[in-house]
Amino acid sequence: MRRLLPVPVDPSALADREWSLDELADAYAYPAGDGVWLRANMVCSVDGAASFGGRSQPLSSAADMRVFGMLRGLADAVVVGAETVRLEGYRPVRARAAFAARRAAAGQLPTPPVAVLSASLDLDFSLPLFTAPAVPTLLLTGAQAPGERVAAARAAGVEVVVAGQGAVADPAAAVAALAERGYRRLLTEGGPAVLGGFARAGVLDELCLTLAPLVALGDAPRIMHGAAPRAEPLGLGLESVMEEAGFLFTRYRRF
Repeated sequence: MRRLLPVPVDPSALADREWSLDELADAYAYPAGDGVWLRANMVCSVDGAASFGGRSQPLSSAADMRVFGMLRGLADAVVVGAETVRLEGYRPVRARAAFAARRAAAGQLPTPPVAVLSASLDLDFSLPLFTAPAVPTLLLTGAQAPGERVAAARAAGVEVVVAGQGAVADPAAAVAALAERGYRRLLTEGGPAVLGGFARAGVLDELCLTLAPLVALGDAPRIMHGAAPRAEPLGLGLESVMEEAGFLFTRYRRF
């Protein structure tokens, strides 16, 4: 992996090499302070597809998975939509010894909990994501979520967090609810509708986007989508670009 932007002072830093986990973690560190910061991590093909065959994994690479794991290791909580949980076969985040000291020093739990956004709560609560996490999985939903599914989740020992008055969790209310529980360094892994909701609500602070040197074609969604566009485009500033094997690892921050 080599860093292209910001341009390194030492030209040797442009050479391909294996970055250590600590170097990557330092490069992607959350801003200092006690404020809430919502970061997104997504991958897409050069023709804009956020998935291939319904899943993002075919667009990924070994380097992308290293960045994926490192970003999880820095987060207080991982936020994801129910459809992504179903399609990608989500499991609990594993504790990694390489992050133990860093997380302890930051006052974080050994692993970040997964917080699942769902309107229907149509999920299998017998799956390991709900029965065997190191830190209990959360369900974020709206006040009008089906009562029987809320009851089923709670009967299975899953904490249900009501964020908003509709059937769907309000994006800003979901972020606030997580912050109230001490989860301020947030990472969302989508899917596109969830990420679009955060962007539309104005609570997305950072986007880490892997651009894969692949062409997918088809009608796969973009990394963000939704029925209603923003009143005006959301401006982002380019923070950094890294490259490995043709994959570009970009990082953008909201102005």
